[in-house]
Amino acid sequence: MALLGNLIKTGIELNQKLSFDLKSSAKQQEDQLISLLNKAKSTAFGKYYDFNTILKSPDPIKEYQYKVPIHNYNQIHERWWHQQQSVEDITWPGKPPFFALSSGTTGKSSKRIPITDDFLQSMREVGSSMIRSLPNYDFPETLFESEMLMLSSSANLSKNEQGHLEGEISGINVSNFPGWYDFFYRPGKEIASISNWDDRVKRIVEEAPGWNIGAIAGIPSWVLLMLQEVIKVHNLETIHDIWPNLTVYASGGVAFETYRKDFEKICKKPLTIMDTYLASEGFFSYSTDPKSMNMRLALSHGYFYEFIPFDERGVDDFGQVIDNPMTLTIDEVEMDQDYVLIISTCAGAWRYMIGDTIKFTSLDPPEIKISGRTKFFLNVVGSQLSEEKMDEAILAVSDAMGITVNEYSVSAIKDEKGAYVHQWIVVSENEIDEKSFAEQLDEALKDANKNYNVARNKALKEIRVRAIGKDLYHEFLEANKKKGGQIKTPKVMGEDRMKEFLDYTS
Repeated sequence: MALLGNLIKTGIELNQKLSFDLKSSAKQQEDQLISLLNKAKSTAFGKYYDFNTILKSPDPIKEYQYKVPIHNYNQIHERWWHQQQSVEDITWPGKPPFFALSSGTTGKSSKRIPITDDFLQSMREVGSSMIRSLPNYDFPETLFESEMLMLSSSANLSKNEQGHLEGEISGINVSNFPGWYDFFYRPGKEIASISNWDDRVKRIVEEAPGWNIGAIAGIPSWVLLMLQEVIKVHNLETIHDIWPNLTVYASGGVAFETYRKDFEKICKKPLTIMDTYLASEGFFSYSTDPKSMNMRLALSHGYFYEFIPFDERGVDDFGQVIDNPMTLTIDEVEMDQDYVLIISTCAGAWRYMIGDTIKFTSLDPPEIKISGRTKFFLNVVGSQLSEEKMDEAILAVSDAMGITVNEYSVSAIKDEKGAYVHQWIVVSENEIDEKSFAEQLDEALKDANKNYNVARNKALKEIRVRAIGKDLYHEFLEANKKKGGQIKTPKVMGEDRMKEFLDYTS
């Protein structure tokens, strides 16, 4: 096995040296758009927006932006995507064999995102690019002899009455793994197909002693819960007592930093954390540098990106994209500016607003970090709090108080006198002095955001904190059918939803 690990590592290193693209980022992106337009020019969408004329333009990017409007999910679904469930050649050639059901962090019902064969291939290619970056990390050869545990949603897909299969994107990916993945993929398709989350984790825990796990991938909250259960059931001190070769954790879905301390508690040796940006709409970026959590943008994998400044040039005071926003391409962006991400993909998404905001941490090569969700922007009374600023404040207060807070939710609600307050619910295993936490959180947010400071002196009268344990939090998620391997819960809630949460935890 040592020889096998050496051969695999050497092969990846050689592949990395041979894999390079001399084209500029702008040229790579222009090529991607032209390829997408050519492939879809005979679809209903391509004919309606006259892709043939766009392709003949001396500046196809500008012509594309002029002719094709920006879409949110409701707009593109109601007019185009819902037809693809029964009719071919709507926004992409053929009829999608799968539709991804979103995890529902925003909105009450699941979205249905078309998943084409070209799209699945693009996601595999981004994954291959990520693997080619592994030599940057100088991992031990034992990692390349071990197995990878991917904590996905259920791979037991449901068949829609119109013929396609439905499930969350991670379950669709797992169900389409080639047979040779069985050599290293755990828990395997049989266990991954168990629909009930608790039953799936129980089987993983039972099988854990027989596996040689070197890498884990999944959303931090659920991965942490699963690892803690393995440790508890097998009476271990750390997860390395059962998986000594565990070296890498590929995080994704939510910011990792609020979970770092809890991961460190259950590990005997440090894990290398690699961040990924993998959504129902695409696999857009991944970490390539051991000294950074920043992610390399996938430029030549079936995606064309546009960027709307998350300020008065692109959004209103509530974080909603304005009419005719400034829209930039990869060669026009700046460092450390929040942008609303707009994508066009080989699944038939055209100028689609995914709902995330990103920042560029490097321009050459293009590297990003996710700074938040457009709908997780709290600005009811002018506080202008982004998810990034809220995460930073939660971390600062947690460190100051010597505690860990993994999850939180916040809402602007009216108190008994009709004045607005910010109601927070924080989730922790530690005992928390709610009054002290609220005071320190208030000060941290004032220091981080001048608009919040102004709001606190005017319309925002108070900040309230309720602390709950993880067991109660998971009970609430289960009661609302939001428990599972790829479920992400909203950090910013509407007033009615927060009151429901408060009632449940009282």
